[in-house]
Amino acid sequence: MADAGRLFCFLMASCAAFALSSLAAAVPRLRTRRTAGPGGAAGPGTGDGMNVLFIVVDDLRPVLGCYGDNLVKSPNIDQLASQSIVFSNAYAQQAVCAPSRVSFLTGRRPDTTRLYDFYSYWRVHSGNYSTMPQYFKENGYVTMSVGKVFHPGISSNYSDDYPYSWSIPPFHPSTEKYENDKTCRGKDGRLYANLVCPIDVTEMPGGTLPDIETTEEAIRLLNVMKTKKQKFFLAVGYHKPHIPLRYPQEFLKLYPLENITLAPDPWVPEKLPPVAYNPWVDIRQRDDVKALNVTFPYGPLPDDFQRLIRQSYYAAVSYLDMQVGLLLNALDYVGLSNSTIVVFTADHGWSLGEHGEWAKYSNFDVATQVPLMFYVPRMTTSSASQGERVFPYLDPFSHIVGLVPQGQRKKMVELVSLFSTLAELAGLQVPPACPETSFHVALCTEGASIVRYFKSSEQKVQKKENGCNDTNKYYSEEPVAFSQYPRPADTPQWDSDKPKLKDIRIMGYSMRTIDYRYTVWVQFNPENFSADFEDVHAGELYMMETDPNQDNNIYNNTLHGHLFKKIVDFLKH
Repeated sequence: MADAGRLFCFLMASCAAFALSSLAAAVPRLRTRRTAGPGGAAGPGTGDGMNVLFIVVDDLRPVLGCYGDNLVKSPNIDQLASQSIVFSNAYAQQAVCAPSRVSFLTGRRPDTTRLYDFYSYWRVHSGNYSTMPQYFKENGYVTMSVGKVFHPGISSNYSDDYPYSWSIPPFHPSTEKYENDKTCRGKDGRLYANLVCPIDVTEMPGGTLPDIETTEEAIRLLNVMKTKKQKFFLAVGYHKPHIPLRYPQEFLKLYPLENITLAPDPWVPEKLPPVAYNPWVDIRQRDDVKALNVTFPYGPLPDDFQRLIRQSYYAAVSYLDMQVGLLLNALDYVGLSNSTIVVFTADHGWSLGEHGEWAKYSNFDVATQVPLMFYVPRMTTSSASQGERVFPYLDPFSHIVGLVPQGQRKKMVELVSLFSTLAELAGLQVPPACPETSFHVALCTEGASIVRYFKSSEQKVQKKENGCNDTNKYYSEEPVAFSQYPRPADTPQWDSDKPKLKDIRIMGYSMRTIDYRYTVWVQFNPENFSADFEDVHAGELYMMETDPNQDNNIYNNTLHGHLFKKIVDFLKH
């Protein structure tokens, strides 16, 4: 516990030093640049709308106390949930970083952004779509990006879409360039590029870690903005628990190895189509996994190493929770908690051994489901009185009592709805729904606002009692979440997880309702971005009531013509 205390003091001291940087020096950097996207125009101010703090995490599945996980220590995120509307069935549109982020930041699905890999910029490759931060900027907000918000590189024009989306140049931690270097000390004392990588922060390049730097910069910007009269949209992107699982070693103490179990289904399901399997190639490339000589593509990792991965993933989540706690505590400290909407989510989930899989790169719930919560002052919680703390920092090493979410919603929702939802919450005009073909429409969204679910009580869905062989009868009116994933071939290849556009031959379209997950893998032409639903390579159907872990594929022995028509009709319109 003494080590944990020293770590907390180290982080708090660092954050405080950055937070108290000279405001005078920072102000010139915050002059709004009134640059719209090509063909766009800057708009007027917003009136009395709220600020937005948008927190997005890399590879975070909903293993959090507020989502019912009894093992993970996440007191600060749980505290946020206790003041928020929490969606327990939120899904990404593609379980890989760049496509998911471009999708929810533009409000368009991957088939409209035409980004399924990392190697194109939507404004050039598909259409000059406005983004969520761009829309706020054009409505008078100062928009700022800290950490990983857009995926860096070609997919955001090597600029995180600056200056279109952001008022000032996006901030990236100086130490993120070391993320994949050999910084993990092995038992032999040598340094490796491992998957499992608990470290001593003082031994790291620069004596810090990227997410610590991200928190420091975000706090500095909050201190700057508290003196300004402009509303702001501050997006903060955290990298952990993305691999490598590199985090302060003190967090291991929260998760004794004897308490770590294997996944409930650590085997490849017997009826899983080979095209649906992701062979976790990026995991295999880490030094500690390479040393295990695991066979490709299905060879399982040793049980003891599986436990080490799961232990480190949970530890990385608690490290993330500390960062979120420090950030929200700073929002309190500068007096902005009562005037700032806080959104917390992730770009997608991450498999922890379920179905014999690791990482993301699939259509299963463990890869596509994300946490999603909205704190809206005076809507999701009553206003705090002057001086009252909304988000006091909670130490994950000592805080035990769980906090219950302010309101849970079980409706199926999608990240593609974030753009329209945040616009409505902030009092801006909600962008129109996209027409059937929208490549030349700059401002529209393919995800409807979910604010309607904030206020209305959820009605219980009436189950049909006709057996699971007739899926026409199941929840025909339930909201649906759609995801998709590309593959280069019908069987696992070395590029199955991340095929380049030119190599995509099959697209797996997946439909999730409260009752089932239905997926069809169809022929795909990357030259004209077309899917041929008359050429179905494989299918999956899992009934959630009897098969919540999605292990028993009943596609081949169940009538599902209605579901096939539903997914085709949706994608056509």
